[in-house]
Amino acid sequence: MSENLRRVIKDGLWDQNVVLSQMLALCPAMAVTTSGTNGLGMGLATTAVLVAANMLVAMVRHTVSSQVRIPVFVVLIATLVTVVDLAMNAWLHDLYKVLGLFIALIVCNCAILGRAEAFAVKSSVLAAAVDGLAMGLGFTGALTVIGLIRELLGAGTLFAQASNLLGPSFAFLEMQIPDYGGALLMILPPGGFAVLGFLLAGKRMLERSLQARAGKAAGSAAGVTA
Repeated sequence: MSENLRRVIKDGLWDQNVVLSQMLALCPAMAVTTSGTNGLGMGLATTAVLVAANMLVAMVRHTVSSQVRIPVFVVLIATLVTVVDLAMNAWLHDLYKVLGLFIALIVCNCAILGRAEAFAVKSSVLAAAVDGLAMGLGFTGALTVIGLIRELLGAGTLFAQASNLLGPSFAFLEMQIPDYGGALLMILPPGGFAVLGFLLAGKRMLERSLQARAGKAAGSAAGVTA
């Protein structure tokens, strides 16, 4: 794998994470993350749209003029979201009912159009696909972690109803803390913002710690060389 693709993957998963770095798509991040199952389902649906949209944009970038490219990209994204919406309604109907309107609202997710305009329109199909996958998985990871924390503190469960919403093969994910009443606040919107705030603070602290460590290592190497 080339260094450029590794950089793209690292950006999508961590450095430019849609939720934890760019602070985009906060509406679904707060609305659907009452459980890890919902966050995982929403994240994977968005990932599918991101990958397909990036690839299509990279394919047509030389044939679409700059004057109309934004409307064309919006139409492509809306078409893909419609396909995902119909597919989830057909094969993941229980999850479809839970996520409801937020599946259709993927078309309004500025991260998707943003990646098309900022990266896919300037890149090859492979690079665009890798970028879409990395950004999507980073988004999925953020939604799932937020959902798991809120679900664990709010209801004492992990991946509740995963077998019903995602299929029987996901039953192994389901866990429950016995005799735990839960904290309703964590399921409500204020709990979502609180969890997001702590995750943002933790990410910043970890990045500063890693930077300080790297600086010390570089200083030590320079001293040894001198």
